[in-house]
Amino acid sequence: MTTTLEELRCRAQSCTACALSETRTKVVFGAGNPAAKVMLIGEAPGANEDLRGEPFVGRAGVLLDKMLLAAGFSRSENIYIANMIKCRPPENRDPTPDETAACGSFLRGQIAAVAPKIIVCLGRIAAQAMISPDFRVTKEHGVFREKGGILYMGTFHPALLLRSPSYKPDAFADLLAVRQRVASQD
Repeated sequence: MTTTLEELRCRAQSCTACALSETRTKVVFGAGNPAAKVMLIGEAPGANEDLRGEPFVGRAGVLLDKMLLAAGFSRSENIYIANMIKCRPPENRDPTPDETAACGSFLRGQIAAVAPKIIVCLGRIAAQAMISPDFRVTKEHGVFREKGGILYMGTFHPALLLRSPSYKPDAFADLLAVRQRVASQD
């Protein structure tokens, strides 16, 4: 029996499986179209996300939305966005393996419920967890890999693009490649 996104969201709201539950303001579960063919997965919520309870709503999220729109995507229409973990790590540090494992059932449930054709991992941390432990985003971004009937691609995290704008053209080309792949599947 498949668990719905709403059932998963309710369980996540009361989760105390790791210490991050003690410091969170809000659980950042996911957002977008639950029937999307494309799912974006980041590593963890930041400060703005923790306050609002939505993924990618700070400066990096604004940039991501602009790039998605330019590539023909929209959160409300054809994208679902989630993070590997649902609570903000202090000081925006990388999630620990224990924290990632504690949220693993939520992310696996989201993937099962959305049933995307393509998963785009935003940043090194997500790509190493979802694609390959030795994934190098600067060398392997934009490459599709099939796993379990889903195409995975790693690309640059929007926060990195704010710090290093020279990667923006590559990141945008990756989104265009996703759009082309979606179009070829229709």
